Amino acid sequence: MIELNFLTALLIGLTGAGHCISMCGGIAAAVTMGMPNKPQHSWIYLVYYNLGRITSYMIAGLLVSQFFVQITSLSQSNNPLILMRIFASLMMIILGLYIGRWWSGLTYIEHIGHVLWRFILPLTKYFLPLTSPFKAIPFGFLWGWLPCGLVYSTLTWAAVSGSAIDGMMIMFAFGLGTLPAMLAIGTMADKLKILLNNTYFKRINGFLIIIYGMHTGYIAINQIW
Repeated sequence: MIELNFLTALLIGLTGAGHCISMCGGIAAAVTMGMPNKPQHSWIYLVYYNLGRITSYMIAGLLVSQFFVQITSLSQSNNPLILMRIFASLMMIILGLYIGRWWSGLTYIEHIGHVLWRFILPLTKYFLPLTSPFKAIPFGFLWGWLPCGLVYSTLTWAAVSGSAIDGMMIMFAFGLGTLPAMLAIGTMADKLKILLNNTYFKRINGFLIIIYGMHTGYIAINQIW
């Protein structure tokens, strides 16, 4: 089951990367500000930035999944996990509707994270300009907490994975899926954005995610009875 969750998270990251480009394009540009020998070394800064970003996803997945493991253990019942799995399936359906461009309700969920983001955003300024590749790691780590409906949807999936390690790996897969778009620059990024924003491409993948969410929800509901 974890292999299927891993592949689904990878698919979410890949198909949702167009959203990532729109939200993080300016941030990626900031990564190259103030660096020496920009043409030769820009890719190193981008790699380190994305390393920090994906690390933040993995830590979030680890903490959230461990929290629900503890809740399940204390309750001595799988009911909390089953209920959370139903909620995760609903989030997956909402995500599929968003990726397929049928409904953009997922954007409203992003407002949840703005309370925490108000405290994190000022910290990012301490690492600019990025005069060293290693400064790009904590910079990317902080920007990984940017309110994002795609991340929140995948986190609900990680939460019901059953173990902290599995939750962490699901978020790693999600981050891995976003890498092609986030590492692409210039003409390559423009071409990749055209593919990722193609209506047919997004709707096929959105439909697959909805089906997976409905299937998981159906299994979870049957476990209640």
